[in-house]
This record gives sequence, structure tokens and C-alpha cells, in this order.
Amino acid sequence: MATIRKRGTKWQVQIRRQGFPTISRSFLKKGDAAEWARHWEAKADRNELPANAKVLDSISLGQLVERYRDEVVVTKRGAEDETVVLNAFLRDPLCKKKLSALSTADFATYRDRRLTSISARTLARQLAPLSNMFNIAKREWGIPLGKNPLSDLRMAVQDNRRDRRLREHELDRLIKVSRKTRNPLVLPFLFALETAMRRGEILAMRWEHVDLSHRFVIILESKNGRSRIIPLTPKAVSLLRVVPQRDNVPFVFPLAANALRLSWDRLTSRAGINDLHFHDLRHEAISRFFELGLTVPEVASISGHRDVRMLMRYAHADASRLANKLEQALA
Repeated sequence: MATIRKRGTKWQVQIRRQGFPTISRSFLKKGDAAEWARHWEAKADRNELPANAKVLDSISLGQLVERYRDEVVVTKRGAEDETVVLNAFLRDPLCKKKLSALSTADFATYRDRRLTSISARTLARQLAPLSNMFNIAKREWGIPLGKNPLSDLRMAVQDNRRDRRLREHELDRLIKVSRKTRNPLVLPFLFALETAMRRGEILAMRWEHVDLSHRFVIILESKNGRSRIIPLTPKAVSLLRVVPQRDNVPFVFPLAANALRLSWDRLTSRAGINDLHFHDLRHEAISRFFELGLTVPEVASISGHRDVRMLMRYAHADASRLANKLEQALA
């Protein structure tokens, strides 16, 4: 709030806003004082006042990260993975720095150090929660931060999107290895191939949302926050029929995300398959849907994509099948 008062021959203006230091200036003319006051009040409304060093001196980056982790991250669907990322970041010396001394240059140094061991795309994903944290701290927690120090950080992320599909005999090798284990919970990878469901969606699937007689499963909440109904192929139905239903266990595949990740790593290792991620199965399934002749809207209704451009990033038809199709069309 601005206060204008006459002191001697001059007009003094004071700008006061909770959480920010008082700003004052004197003018010979009242009109100039009023104009200056309007300028700074507008800045105050946009949270652009200079930060209060005393408040920022009392909070370290690590303390801010811990509050964000404990108050915000726990409410997210991906809380487990994001917590792991933030806990790892908390071990970095940068977290000891006070907010008053934190700058984009500090994160630039951190970026350059981290890029020696991880890709730019991975680092960008890890920094995304921190950027959101600064915005929430400023807008909702009343912490008088200046500009988000990550907003000007340059991240030269290369387009390294994956187009990995199953190669010849890889599926047979995975199935052969999986049959040697007594644990039927290795079946999620086959189910992913039939449905194009994400790992998190498969692990969150409950028996009460599965209708085997009508061959569909309901996903109440997906990555984009929307529900959808996924049709089940005959093979998907047969896979679910061999999964045991346990009393008081509502989940179809009662596995933790990390347990499934480790199971997948063991499975691919025993099958002698390299560079095949569980998420690549979603890529494979979507590409197969297109090869079967499903339209873009039909595939999108199964995969849950709302942006056709994102959907087409997953669609990579097998070159040999396309060649055969062209040969038949030109015959």
C-alpha cells in the first residue's frame, strides 16, 4: 500500500507490502509522487518488489525443497518417483545455500556438473519439480522470492525420443524366460503389449474395474488426469484369467513400481536383451494398433493421448510390413 505525505517542501512516498522491505522516495511535485507510487504498486501486485533479504536469509534451498516434498509432492500421483528425485537433490551442496544468495548462475553450475553423468532430457525432468516449487513458494507461501532462478536457465535438450520396438525373436525369448519362473506377476509386460497401458496404470488396476465378460478395463485416472475404457484383446483376457485373485488384495498386479522395474531388468537380462525399457512396450503396442488398421481416434481412445502429435511420436510401423503392404497395393 502506498502512502503519500508532505514533509517540508517535498512529497514523500512510502510503499509497504508484507514480506517486502519498505520502499520510499521524495518528490518536489505531488503528481510525480503519485505517478511513482502507482508504478511501484503495480509491481507489488505482480510480486515484483525487491526481495526481503532478512526473510530469505533465514531459509535455505534445502528447507524449501523439504517443505515442497512434504506438503505438495505427497498429494501428487507420481509422489514416489518425485520424492526419490528430490531426496537425491537434497544431498547436493547447493541445498545448503540461502535463498537470498541463490541465483540462476548457481543452477547453471549445477547443470554443467550433472550433465557429465546424465542426459540433458533427464536433468530437465529432474529440475521441473524445483521450478514448480519456486512458483508455489512465491505465489502461495508468501516467500518474497524474486524471479524464479530456473526460468532463465538454458537447457539444450536434444530430441532423443525413443523409437525402440521389439526385434525379431525378442518376444519369444521374453516369454520363454518368463515361463521358467513360478511367479505369475511377470505377466504385466505381456499385458502392456496387449493394451498399451503405462506401467503406473497397470499397477493401479483393480479387479473391481475389470470386466472380463465384456472384455474391458476402466482406468479412472491416467497420466493426463482423465479416465478411459480400454478394450481387452482375447489374449489380454486370457492373461488376466491366470492371475490369481487374493482375498483383501484389490490390485490385479500387487507390485510396487520398483519391484516391477527390478523384475523387468532381471527378465530382459536373462533373455539377453539390451536397451529395452518397459515403456517401450507401450510404444510397441501403439505401433501394432496402427499396423492392424485402427484409426488415429481409435488408437487415441485406447492409449489416452489427447494430442495427435504426441500419439504419432509413438507410432512407428515396421518397415518390412510397410514394404509388403506397398507391394500388395502396387501388384
